[in-house]
Amino acid sequence: VSRAEANRNHRLRSAIKGPCARGSAPAARAIIQSRRESGLADWVIGDVHGCWVTLQRLLERIRWDRDRDRLWLIGDLVNRGPRSLEVLRWAAGHPGVDAILGNHDLHVLARNAALVDAKAGDRLDEVLAADDHERLLDWLRRRPFLHRIGDTVLVHAGLLPQWGWVEASALAGSAGLHLEALLPRLARRPRPRWSAEATGDERLAAAISIFTRLRVVRADGRPKLSFTAAPESAPAGCRPWYETARLVAEGARAIFGHWAMMGFRREPGAVCIDSGCVYGGRLTAFRLDDDAAVHEPVAADEVAQVED
Repeated sequence: VSRAEANRNHRLRSAIKGPCARGSAPAARAIIQSRRESGLADWVIGDVHGCWVTLQRLLERIRWDRDRDRLWLIGDLVNRGPRSLEVLRWAAGHPGVDAILGNHDLHVLARNAALVDAKAGDRLDEVLAADDHERLLDWLRRRPFLHRIGDTVLVHAGLLPQWGWVEASALAGSAGLHLEALLPRLARRPRPRWSAEATGDERLAAAISIFTRLRVVRADGRPKLSFTAAPESAPAGCRPWYETARLVAEGARAIFGHWAMMGFRREPGAVCIDSGCVYGGRLTAFRLDDDAAVHEPVAADEVAQVED
């Protein structure tokens, strides 16, 4: 691990840990217990990153019922944490569990296709060597980039502010249908860049980068995909993607992950549920029925050593 990577990881862990890192869990448990009689619930869980033990503890905390509840994972099921294979086998084996594709999920697909090399901090060898890895990765490959439940839109990272639901869902659907053919383009550097003039595969590949990597946009609405810090540290003229989003103006609410330095946060029209679990924070579950949030501290042996 390089000194720069270690320093970035230290800053992230310092930002994630705070007075609320373990707060609200007992109250949340009481809420879940008092409302269980209401029947089926729709849950969304933040970036798991191979933190299998933490995920199981969170499911116990929310009293998840595999026969009645529906569960969505917001993306980045794998990598950085030590137990990605267990997470994939569990998710692929439960009809009531689904997932949004994240950037680390795309990375394992690209590694399996020999399109990219391992990165510092990758913990995917067990997945790629498993006897059932092709079945598991085929399941992962067929997950969507967007999903809508009523007025709530699930996305791993974000949408361009100018995209309404119709345009965003059309792009996401086409990108998903052609993902296997788009992986080589996504693996190239520099990454595909979005522009109004982009067409064909270049347009779809650029849209995938936005769905899976966006945090802030520039004053003119162009994405700034290199930014990874807290929203308050955004460069001059940049703002979180959702602040002027057409999707929100249309009456929808976005739930997203990917932004560990933001942490769990409710904003007008948007909720971030990436609580930096694999970097020493918590794993968050968010119930759509009543907006209850439940947090589980990461298991000590599931904390990553580097941050990308």
